Amino acid sequence: MSRVYNFSAGPSCLPEDVLKECAAEMLEYGTTGQSVMEMSHRSKAYEPIIQDAEAMVRKLMNVPDNYKVLFVQGGGSTQFAMVAENLGIKTGKAAYIETGVWAKKAAAEAKKLGVEVDIIASSKDKNYSYIPRVEKVTGDYDYVYICMNNTIMGTHYEYIPDTGNIPLVADISSCVLSEPLDVTKFGILFAGAQKNLAPAGVTLVIVREDLIPEPEACRAGTPTMLAYKTHADNDSMYNTPPCYTIYVLGKVLHWIEKNGGAEGMLKRNKEKADYLYNYLDNNEGNFYHATTEVGSRSLMNVPFLTKYSTGATDEASVAKEKEINDKFVKEAAAAGLVNLKGHRLVGGMRASIYNAMTLDGVKALVEFMKKFAEENK
Repeated sequence: MSRVYNFSAGPSCLPEDVLKECAAEMLEYGTTGQSVMEMSHRSKAYEPIIQDAEAMVRKLMNVPDNYKVLFVQGGGSTQFAMVAENLGIKTGKAAYIETGVWAKKAAAEAKKLGVEVDIIASSKDKNYSYIPRVEKVTGDYDYVYICMNNTIMGTHYEYIPDTGNIPLVADISSCVLSEPLDVTKFGILFAGAQKNLAPAGVTLVIVREDLIPEPEACRAGTPTMLAYKTHADNDSMYNTPPCYTIYVLGKVLHWIEKNGGAEGMLKRNKEKADYLYNYLDNNEGNFYHATTEVGSRSLMNVPFLTKYSTGATDEASVAKEKEINDKFVKEAAAAGLVNLKGHRLVGGMRASIYNAMTLDGVKALVEFMKKFAEENK
């Protein structure tokens, strides 16, 4: 068997140690005589699995006791609605900082549900290639919303906006546990698991208890499953949770702990990202360049273009750019470097180098890039 280096934006690669543990326990978990895939979520066998996952989240992220840790379904996109329906209930107004596709979609969902949305800052003017600086947010807002790491655009907040007493909500789907984060600065944090935590299927939500309204206090018409209290009062088991995904999540959290926790992940991720960005910024002949501005660069998602990505719209230029990009992606895959095609809104290529990606994988990518540039200059 020959494993590839998987640079997918999600679902992404998982630590090999975790995959091997899961494989060893596939037919029987412990002495239960059954796979975790077969267990009742209300059984004595499963109870310690979900409890351990929550305990590890609390330990690795230093989650205070006055915050609930929830495991829900629906991905980050469902949180766009849950945030609005649970928090947008006092003044009915919310502030959003627009830094790309996901923040834009979150704002649109809130509007759809009747929340008055103010876009207080945006980086749309430069195709979301940077994070706008918003030092202080004031106003009668129910909450302020940011997307901490923008998977498509490859940008990341290097600061946390000061929102005073206004709850700050952050989508941390593509950067969760990639670095230390002060949970107390946020009212709600949420993360789809399929990038840094587990296979697709579960969403981690960390919510301050005083922000959890009674179901009848949510926005009118909020479904039972979209009220945070439904999940908080039932230890994430109001309905059947994604049991196996939570089990894998627990394994990944123990792997993170074994590798130095959030601090260890930051060191690991900076080494990988610095190696790749240094090449992009200094490659011979400027064959490649990163699309994001220094000061806003993600450690997780690195979009890049070739010298053929000139922005010209004439037929010949567009055809040449597509030809070179397609060739890069095809030849990279043949070399064992897969899922490098860039998003259509940015173009070119994108390397997602989440926690589980190794430095060896990034070095292999850079070596391929050097070879490709020489052959296509």
